[in-house]
Amino acid sequence: MRAEIQPLPAQAWDALVTGTRDYVNKNGFPGVLIGLSGGVDSALVLAVAVDALGPERVRTVMMPSPYTADISWLDAREMAQGLGVRHDELSIRPMFDAFRTSLDPLLTAREGDTTEENLQSRIRGTLLMALSNNTGWMVLTTGNKSEMATGYATLYGDMAGGFAVIKDVRKTLVWELARWRNAQALLRGKPAVIPARIITRAPSAELRPDQTDQDSLPPYPVLDAILERYMENDQSPEELLAAGLDPAAVAQVLRLIKLNEYKRRQAPPGVRITHRAFGRDWRYPITSRWLEGVEIKPSAAQGQG
Repeated sequence: MRAEIQPLPAQAWDALVTGTRDYVNKNGFPGVLIGLSGGVDSALVLAVAVDALGPERVRTVMMPSPYTADISWLDAREMAQGLGVRHDELSIRPMFDAFRTSLDPLLTAREGDTTEENLQSRIRGTLLMALSNNTGWMVLTTGNKSEMATGYATLYGDMAGGFAVIKDVRKTLVWELARWRNAQALLRGKPAVIPARIITRAPSAELRPDQTDQDSLPPYPVLDAILERYMENDQSPEELLAAGLDPAAVAQVLRLIKLNEYKRRQAPPGVRITHRAFGRDWRYPITSRWLEGVEIKPSAAQGQG
């Protein structure tokens, strides 16, 4: 008798939970720390961690900045309380202001400058790693595959940690898994694990006023379609265009994938759920002056987060 094959969300969820549990337990960590932002990525990582380890071995920290929306604060608190994990709130504003005051005489204004945005992320990373040093608990990072593909992450900031739970999960699958996990809870007569507003809100790093991810990236369904075809299925740029994908989006995503190899080389290990993940399955030179036949000017690759 053949075993019934589980649907994709169930298979992915089981892989994430098993991979996280094994890595934490086999490496002797007493628990895990998560920077909980009120966004869907960190919410999904929290849900996986609790399923893998139980609430008593998971601790969350909300670290609001001047740009954090009130609903992010409230949603993070609601989810942590609902799952029964220890939840702390620590504003990064005093540290952020101190950094800006110290750096102000040295910095010059540049168009598209992300210095202050990355400062916020690195302050959070420093705080989480300090708690990790103090407790012996490991930090779980919360970046997804779409972000890692395009470099929409900060070295030594939100990339700082010991294990990247969803590094091989595209953003569109993040949303699907969040909805699936809530549906499973409701089927068992339990409340939803992830507050609905976390899933339905427009994604934002909240590092500047009125910021959304789509200020910097194509819409995630478009980005993920390009990522799946190009990176996972080895389709050429010509095949992507023949499939009707937007030429500007294709050019942008392929360029970002190649430019940000250096970031991915410095990312922590994580669970693999697709047949091709960044890392062992994808190795490109960090340094190259050419990209899909277009020369990359030195200035284009400098100063990235």
